[in-house]
Amino acid sequence: MPGMRYETKTAILIHSDLARWQIANVAGFLAGGLAGFFPEIVGEPYRDATGRIYTPLVREPLFVYAATTAELARTHQRAITRNLRVAIYTEPLFRTADDLANRAEVAKHATEALDLVGLGLHADRKTIDKVTSGLKFLD
Repeated sequence: MPGMRYETKTAILIHSDLARWQIANVAGFLAGGLAGFFPEIVGEPYRDATGRIYTPLVREPLFVYAATTAELARTHQRAITRNLRVAIYTEPLFRTADDLANRAEVAKHATEALDLVGLGLHADRKTIDKVTSGLKFLD
């Protein structure tokens, strides 16, 4: 992939204070949500030399950033201002049991009151770069 540059960019923001298992969990949920809403980010199935077929992966790199509560709120607002569709993960979702309960929990809170611990974004490169400006990669 050296030299390859996609016109779009996918970014995952994870709260910097989460436990490792929570980071992995949130990243997985957000990436799945983005792939479900933006099917164009999913590549073709893989096939090994034996002929076994594997599921496709996201076709472009995912840029994963660490963010504080304030940085998540700021980035969320920037994304909304630009009319981006945003995947979200809130802190109460660690305690819910299923997708229905997840959606009900989010529905309880106004946009500005969401306790964000993760965001997923996909748009053209320049827009994502502006929305994520000032953030550092998760290490």
